[in-house]
Parts: sequence; structure tokens; C-alpha cells
Amino acid sequence: MTVLEVEKENKQIARQYKELLRISYQTLTDEDKKLIRLAFDTAVDAHKDQRRKSGEAYIFHPIAVAKIVAQQIGLDATAIAAALLHDVVEDTSYTLEDMERLFGETVARIVDGLTKISQMTSEQDISLQAENFRKMLLTLNDDVRVILIKIADRLHNMQTMDSMAAHKQVKIASETLYIYAPLAHRIGLYNIKTELEDLGLKYTEPNVYNDILSKMEETKEDQEVYIESFSNVIKESLDVEGLNYSIKGRPKSIFSIRRKMKAQNVSFDEVYDKFAIRIIYKSDRDNEKFLAWKIYSIVTDHFRPNPTRLRDWISSPKTTGYEALHITVIGPKGRWVEVQIRSERMHEIAEKGYAAHFKYKHGEQKEQGIEIWLNRLQEALENADGNAVDFVEEFKLNLYSQEIFVFTPKGELKSLPKGATPLDFAFSIHTEIGLKTRGAKVNGKLVPLSRELKSGDQVEIITSESSKPNANWLDYATSARARAKIKSSLKDEKKEIAEEGKEILRRKLKQLKITLNESVVNDLVVYFKLKTSLDLFYRVGISTIDNQMLKDFASSRNNTFINFFKSKMRKPAAQEEINREEITTNYDQLVFGKEEEKLDYKFSNCCNPIPGDDVFGFITVNEGIKVHKKNCPNAITLQSNYAYRIISAKWIDSTQQEFTAIIKLDGIDNLGLVSNVTKVISNNMHVNMKNINFETEGGVFSGKITVEVKNKTILKKLLENLKKINGIDKVRRI
Repeated sequence: MTVLEVEKENKQIARQYKELLRISYQTLTDEDKKLIRLAFDTAVDAHKDQRRKSGEAYIFHPIAVAKIVAQQIGLDATAIAAALLHDVVEDTSYTLEDMERLFGETVARIVDGLTKISQMTSEQDISLQAENFRKMLLTLNDDVRVILIKIADRLHNMQTMDSMAAHKQVKIASETLYIYAPLAHRIGLYNIKTELEDLGLKYTEPNVYNDILSKMEETKEDQEVYIESFSNVIKESLDVEGLNYSIKGRPKSIFSIRRKMKAQNVSFDEVYDKFAIRIIYKSDRDNEKFLAWKIYSIVTDHFRPNPTRLRDWISSPKTTGYEALHITVIGPKGRWVEVQIRSERMHEIAEKGYAAHFKYKHGEQKEQGIEIWLNRLQEALENADGNAVDFVEEFKLNLYSQEIFVFTPKGELKSLPKGATPLDFAFSIHTEIGLKTRGAKVNGKLVPLSRELKSGDQVEIITSESSKPNANWLDYATSARARAKIKSSLKDEKKEIAEEGKEILRRKLKQLKITLNESVVNDLVVYFKLKTSLDLFYRVGISTIDNQMLKDFASSRNNTFINFFKSKMRKPAAQEEINREEITTNYDQLVFGKEEEKLDYKFSNCCNPIPGDDVFGFITVNEGIKVHKKNCPNAITLQSNYAYRIISAKWIDSTQQEFTAIIKLDGIDNLGLVSNVTKVISNNMHVNMKNINFETEGGVFSGKITVEVKNKTILKKLLENLKKINGIDKVRRI
């Protein structure tokens, strides 16, 4: 570069810096400006020898990110400084210690959160990307600003991707649509979410994007004329009321128009609401609601509303803090048009999300507001110990694009994700209520726990001290919090059964003249081809390992000659492996769909799944069901393009699965017989009664009972106990 070019570039950098201070949403003190200046000087020095792919000085990127953080998200000086420094530790010789020494602990912590996993290659596969995303989310424990700066960083990268290779553009854009856009939506950064979605579409489906963009340009003039004619009709009435307001048109995003075209299977011309009309009014806090409904009344006096499309986010704000009144009316020329009514304060919250929401709260109340917001995101992080791809999927469950509002029996309002069930509601109130749930009433009627709740439902949870979660609950629960708690409870229950199993094993071995000690446990684990001692105790507890199997073990031990050769041939399990405090699962069967059906399948060659992998089924045209890993390189493509051909699949341990059996009973009818039968069944451990049916004729009865049992041993024991009941003649399994 020539001296002249360097001078020109330096002037431009200085200009950008001044603009950064000028456009800050929050008022900056002299101390704030000093901090930002120091961060700017440090970043300029650190990146002085770096250039971006486009050829411009690298420093323009951190400044652009800081501008988004300062103006569009509206964060404080600490966040602006951290945004300027976000790539310094990762890409230059500066260390975290330098950051802490120069800027203090807070800025250093944010920069650390923003420094990606250093070992990552540029060609990350989805599971590494998910791991990276998880690391970013876990920094929420330290500082929420990490995630906001990360979104700003991603937005600027998306805005400046033109000089990148096409395959990288598609990869970054797909990842943005997959994670960052829903996250921006959840935080309430609607403008940034819209821009991320549109840019994502620009690189993933450029032809579609350009086609819709050019059509929107063509219809822009018509829209302006239409908005003008709409405004003219209501202006006079609004002016008579002495309201201070402005009316603006807002075109819908290219991404949302594309989504409507796909969902409704219509062309661009057939999408009727390509723009919305916004009425933004000035008001003090006390009169906001009153004025919103006054404007609603004026609009609906002139234009007929669609009563099913009224959304009152003022009485019940979204969890992001969004407030507004949305109505859809038949406007001029008989066209449906959406009208959004907001005060200036509500508009600011809709534009800035998090920052503006807390600008209107002060002191302790401000802190409390941030706490509530953080806690909502925290819920999604509670199950952070699982597989990273699963974690991202579960987290995405909590980035609800839509919410429903339901009432407690006392009339309190609770917001839940769309698709939530009574179980999600129970866990959202308190973990203990969730774990003790026995049933639920919706609007006064008993409903199954799998019932999908709708806005306006009043939900009452029926609890019982003896109730506890079962594996089916995972099929009903949709929120990450509920699922994490259920998984944890199921794990604890298995450990309790293992404790009981250990005592049962001790007694049974005593009868066989064997003392239960470490050596015997090791031999049993090896003999039954298990992994840990808890596996052994658990299987004894659920009777998968019965008396006969233990007798076989005892006789094999006594035959010392055979035993000598077996011990030579058999590889002993590692001691620490056997003593591991864990019940392992021996995945030996693959089942499909909610009904867990056993179907024919083939493994795909692209990712070669093995038993225990997280998988899904893909229904091919000629080769039946092909099984892919969830983190297969082709997974996102298949799931986004052929969602209707995806079938859920999971590996199970057939020794731990319950199976259904129907028992037929015959005998002489007498008083209290049914009570005795149900008592015997409920007293039998690990038996779940699904259905019962009795018929009596001429003093003789016959009955059918459907039960769920873990294995044949338990069923055999149950049949024997039923035969002992007075009045029962025959008991058999159908």
C-alpha cells in the first residue's frame, strides 16, 4: 500500500470510531469513553498486520460489530469495549491475562466467552459446531452480553460474505438459520433476526431470494400508495382525538414471504399480507393501554376486523418483553392488512429487545428484570451434560417462535412453548409438582398427560406422593426443563432398584452357599457379559437375572476344570470399569416412530452408525429405511428438504424394555374379588396395569387384564400370586 492509501485508511478508521461514540444508544460518560478508547487503541494495535478476505484492514470488522452492539442492540460501554476486542485473544498475540490487566475482570470474561474453541478447524462438522455453540451458551452463567456480541459478530459476518467461497457461504448461512436467527428472535432482537434470516436465504437459495426481492421492488410504489390511502381514512379521526402519532408501512421480510409461499403453497402474488401498517403513538406509561384500545376502536370503526386475528400482547407481553396490539382488517380495495399498534416505549423494546426493556426499569428493579430474563435462558441450559447436538436441539425447543398462555387454577397466567403438554406446565410451576404428577385437568376435564395445551386453557395438576416419572413421559414433555428433570429422575430410580437388587442377590447367593464379595461380583459381571456392578444389581432387581441363571453360574463356578480354561480364555473386565457408579445400556435393538415399532432397515454408508448412536430413519424411494446418525454430514440437508420422509429412531436395550401381556382369569364370583386381583397386581414390583375387564354370569366370572412387565420371570411370579386368590380357578396368558 502507498503512503497515501495508508493515510486514507487511517482517516476512515478514525471516522468510524467517532461514529461509534456518536450513535451509542446509551449515554456514555467520560469514564465510558476512556474505556472504549483504550479498547479501540488495543484492537488497532493487535490487528495492525491483519486484512480481511475482501482486502480491507481487519479492524473495520470489530468496529462494525461494536457499532451494532452500541446502536442496534443498545448495550453499555463494557459491551462496546468487549466487542472491539472480541477477536484479539483468538487471532493475535494478546492473552486473556493482558485483557484482565488492561480492562478488568468483566471485559476479560466476556472476551473469553467470545473466544471460540481454539483447536477447531475451519471445516467444522455439525457436532463440533454444536459444541462451540454450547460453550457460548454456557458463558451465559458469567455474562449475558457474550451472546449478544456473538449475534452482532454473526450479523456483520453475514453482511460481508461476498468475497468468500460459495461452499463456505452456504455453510455459514445454514448455521445462521439453524441457530442464530431463532436465538435473536428469542432475545427479542426482531430487526436483527429479520436481517439474519434474509441474508441466510440470500446465500442458501439465491435464486428464490433475488426473485422475491425484485418482485418486492416492483410492488414498492403500489404499497406506498396503498399505505397513503389507508392513512388518509383514519387520520382525521385520530387527529380529532388529539393523538400524537405516526403511521408507517413495514414490508414483511423476504424470508417470511418465502415461508408463507411454502407453507400455503402459493405464488408471490397470492401472499396477501406482504406488509404491515404500524401506528406508533406518544403516551405516558399510565395511559398506554387506554390509548392503544382507543386507536384500535378508531381503526375498526373504519375497517372491518377479523376477530380471530386479534393479538393482545399488551395485557400479556411475550416472554421477550414484546408489547403491541395486532389486528388484521379488510383495508381499501378489500385487501386484508395487518395493523400493529404500539407506544413509542413499546416500539423501542420491539427494536432493541433486551437493552430497551431494562432502560425503563431502575435500580434493583432493573437487576431483577435481567435476572428473570437470564433465568428463562438458564432453564434451557440445565441439561448441558448430554450430547452436544442433542443439547442444541433441546435448546432450540426453548427458542419458541410461538408461545401459548395458560391459566393456573388460581387464575395466574403462565407462558409455555407452543405444543406444550400438562407435564410441561407441571414442571414450569415446580420440579416437585412435575415429579409427583398423577394426572391433569384442562378446563375442568381429565385429560391424558400427552394432550397438547392451547392458549386460554386452565390447567390443574393432580399430584400423588406415590407417582413418579416413567420413560413414556419423555414422549410427552416438550420443554428442555421438563425433559432434563425426567431424565434425572429415571436415572435415580434405576439406582434405587439396583440397591434393592444387591440385597436380593446377597440372599439368593447365600442359598447357593456363595458369599457376595468383590471377587464374586466381578465374576458375575463377566459371566453375564455386563459392564458394571450396578448393571448386575439392576438386572437382578428387575428379575432379568433369575434363580435359574444364578444356579447355572454357581454350577459353572464349582466345575473347576472347565472354570480354569474359561478364565484363561475370558478377558477380565477392568476393576475401575466394574466399580463405576453407572447403569449402562446394552443397545441391541433399533425401534422406529412413537410406537417404537421394529422395522426392516439398512445403515447408511455416509456416516456408518453403530448401536448406541443418536440416529434417525430416512425413508428412501427404493431401499426402504436408511438409518443415519443425527450428526451425519447429510443430516441437515435431509431434515430441511425431506422432513416428511424422516422417521424418529432410537436404540433400546431389550433387557430393560417393558412388554405387554394379556392375562385371562376364570373363577367363581365373590365379594371383593376385583379388589383382591388389583391389590395383587399393584403389590407386584415393576408391573403396570393398562386395562382391566370383568364379566359375571350366573355366579361365574371371566376377566381379562392387560399388564406391562419387564420380563417373563416377573410375569410368571404374577400368575402364581393370582392363582392363590380365593375363588380363582384358572389363570393363563393369552
